[in-house]
Amino acid sequence: MSGQLAEAVIDLSAIGDNVRTVAGVARTGLMAVVKADAFGHGAVPVARAAVRAGASWLGVTSSTEALELRTAGIGAPILSWLHRPDEDFTHLITARVDIAVSTLTHLHAVAGAATRLGTPATVQLKADIGLSRNGANGDDWPELVTWARKYEAEGNVRVRGVWSHLTNAEEPGSRSVAGQVSTFRDALRIARDACLTPDVVHLANSAAALGVPEARYDLCRIGLALYGVDPFGSTGPGRFGLRPAMTLRTSVVNVKRVPAGSGVSYGPEHVTDRATTLALIPLGYADGLSRTTEGRASVWLGGRRCPIVGRIAMDQCVVDAGDLPVALGDEVVVFGPGGAAPSGGASGGPGAVSGGGGASGAAPSEGAEPTVGEWARWAGTNPHEVMTGIGARVARVHLHLER
Repeated sequence: MSGQLAEAVIDLSAIGDNVRTVAGVARTGLMAVVKADAFGHGAVPVARAAVRAGASWLGVTSSTEALELRTAGIGAPILSWLHRPDEDFTHLITARVDIAVSTLTHLHAVAGAATRLGTPATVQLKADIGLSRNGANGDDWPELVTWARKYEAEGNVRVRGVWSHLTNAEEPGSRSVAGQVSTFRDALRIARDACLTPDVVHLANSAAALGVPEARYDLCRIGLALYGVDPFGSTGPGRFGLRPAMTLRTSVVNVKRVPAGSGVSYGPEHVTDRATTLALIPLGYADGLSRTTEGRASVWLGGRRCPIVGRIAMDQCVVDAGDLPVALGDEVVVFGPGGAAPSGGASGGPGAVSGGGGASGAAPSEGAEPTVGEWARWAGTNPHEVMTGIGARVARVHLHLER
């Protein structure tokens, strides 16, 4: 690990496999969502891997994220969808980035920037069909469409796309999903009646791409599935063969044998009930290990799962290794693919990372390292938060990296 206390190993071949897997199910174009540094996986290398595998679009949240990709030489179409109303949109227009627009204030600002540049801005209009976040709804949508058409006729704006977001696509077949799809169809009809002719229409996220055929239009936006996590968990409509791309690993930095009755970490909230071996690992809540997992979380050490005991501190936590013959430097896998025990010896250095195993939505195996999905369950959150929460001081190591 070359001085690093921990590393997140990103298998870019898994990213490519996941793009191809979802494309095979959805049979549409795909937008690889690489916001939030590609869910903590590294935006630039993940974007390149996704495009190589066939993703035709990239999706980001902000101008900063979009321009990072352009600066890296990535020329694929990019949609950026969250902006301040007083933002200077000239940088995005110059960089040929599509700008998502949900309000008239934003549309006027984008058109004004295009006028100053003398270059049309490319926009995608977002409708709110029930999420009540971004997007125009009710009377705002026809007005937004009318103004967009006016600016398009004047040559300041090109409306390339119409899109929206489902609230609960992980529940395919629900009346709520059907109602949202119907609302989106109405919004699309209003746009077309106003003489807009979008090149791309998109509604489906990962769950809809895999499980809601009626939500698939020209594109499906894949985030969670891109990184190999089944959006349906263990209750979804079958397994899709997604491959988790991230393995979080570290090594043991202290080992001690303690008697029964020994307090562990702050409090102490945990006291050993027997003589046991405690292994210290240099990862804590500053690195993404949520304190809400205390009493539930485990790691892979010495060929089996061992529980984290006591309070998780900012920089470290303690693992109860029982009677395992643990030594300084032994590798610890916090989470990984979960289908097979990871290879690699006791050095703690870069070793082979398990890439096999079943889909991430499968029932976890006690004979394998924990998965992101399990950590999400232990923390009472979703896999997105677990992956994006892995801190900056955890080194990212990319396998199968191509320029």
